[in-house]
Amino acid sequence: MDASAATSALSALTVWEFGALALAAGVVGFSKTAVSGANTISLAVFAAVLPARASTGVLLPILIAGDVLAVLTYRRHAHWPTLWRLFPAVAAGVVLGTVFLMFADDAMMRTSIGAILLLMAAVTMWRRRSATAGPPADGEGAAARAPARVAAPSYGVLGGFTTMVANAGGPVMSMYLLSAGFKKLSFLGTSAWFFLIVNTSKVPFSVGLGLIDGPSLLLDATLVLFVIPGALIGKACVNRVNQRLFEQLVIGATVLGGLQLLLR
Repeated sequence: MDASAATSALSALTVWEFGALALAAGVVGFSKTAVSGANTISLAVFAAVLPARASTGVLLPILIAGDVLAVLTYRRHAHWPTLWRLFPAVAAGVVLGTVFLMFADDAMMRTSIGAILLLMAAVTMWRRRSATAGPPADGEGAAARAPARVAAPSYGVLGGFTTMVANAGGPVMSMYLLSAGFKKLSFLGTSAWFFLIVNTSKVPFSVGLGLIDGPSLLLDATLVLFVIPGALIGKACVNRVNQRLFEQLVIGATVLGGLQLLLR
């Protein structure tokens, strides 16, 4: 879709369509401070209301706003050795995703990302069920395990690719952190810093591809207001969710997001 067609689609939103986008923006805030991976639901809503390519440009600044709120909330809980281990592979994935966007149509984007999300969820559930040892006491011990180190490049490339193509890197990152045994706060703090850095670095690529422009930013200026209450609700809820339920919610949100992309 060219820039003029995308602009026309953005300006023709109905009240109900805007309401759906506002609710999805709230889910972004909730996912960033409570259940990482739940924003795949937001991804599906944005792709349903807007053209798939245009939706990625509109959603990115909203995700960054959520990332800022998440960092402010969990900044002291990040595990930086894990982040440094992931960043080189993520950069390679972002470059691959940029090349993919130059050639892929909307249908190919949805099918590819949906399949990757379901694969990541299946691999993570298999690894957790087949593990013979219980989870470590904290995120730092988990991140130091040899399997996590070996998995980092593959998860990093997939995370970079999916986040560039459809802002869908959250579930891939969630699957990696869950497979490494991270607890809630370490999980959320590491994820918050990871996506603030990665999503901000994607902005020049998105502008260059024409995914972010004046009309998309104007819509973002309104939708970003709905991220704040979602983040506050997430912060209030996260301490009431036990670790097992937290992991089940993350995996469930990932599967749901993947199915929505494949079946749409």
